[in-house]
Amino acid sequence: MRQTSKVKQRMAKANPFQFLQQVRQETSKVVWPTRRETLISTVMVFVMVVLAALFFFMVDQVLSSGVKLIFGLGA
Repeated sequence: MRQTSKVKQRMAKANPFQFLQQVRQETSKVVWPTRRETLISTVMVFVMVVLAALFFFMVDQVLSSGVKLIFGLGA
C-alpha cells in the first residue's frame, strides 16, 4: 500500500512544463497519415456506408414483403 501512495505523490508533483515537454516528445513520435492516405480512407468509409445502406435497404424490403405476404396486408 505504501508503494502506490509514493507513486501517486511522485506523479502529483510533476510540473506542467515537464508534462508539456513529454507531450511534445510523444507527439513527435506519431506517424501522421499523408493527405493521399487520408483521402483514400475517407472515400473508402463513404463507399462502405453506401454499401451497408443498400444492404440493409434490401433486407428491409425482403422482410417487409415477407410480412405482407404472411399477413395478407399487401393484397
